[in-house]
Amino acid sequence: MFALDSRLEQDTLTIGDFPLSRLLLSNDSNYPWFILVPRRADISELFQLEAADQQQLWRETTLLAETLKDSFDADKLNVATLGNVVSQLHMHVIVRKREDAAWPAPVWGKHPARPYTAEQVAAIRERLRLVLSDGFTFLEG
Repeated sequence: MFALDSRLEQDTLTIGDFPLSRLLLSNDSNYPWFILVPRRADISELFQLEAADQQQLWRETTLLAETLKDSFDADKLNVATLGNVVSQLHMHVIVRKREDAAWPAPVWGKHPARPYTAEQVAAIRERLRLVLSDGFTFLEG
């Protein structure tokens, strides 16, 4: 049974579900930082997913990256699975702008997280509602 890692649960806000993955927003307003977590139990590596799930994760990652690039006017997108701290398989999709707090360095550990306000989260959710439709279900929480 799928359960979200406690660290991800603590550090993120739930946006919704793609067919395979839960979409989370890292609670750090320094960057629009999204995380896809396949809703599969006990998976820590890409190769542990069934072949169809691997393809679906890549489709969801690509769709999300394309959507974020346009919607957030990204200069660059950082896409990665690391899992050194949180072993549960998750895909980071981070919108980078030349004027962001860490540019051009990686975002990890560069600056303390600045939690979103309720208004900022509502604005991001509304922005995503305009562009994510088929196959995506928004969740409150």
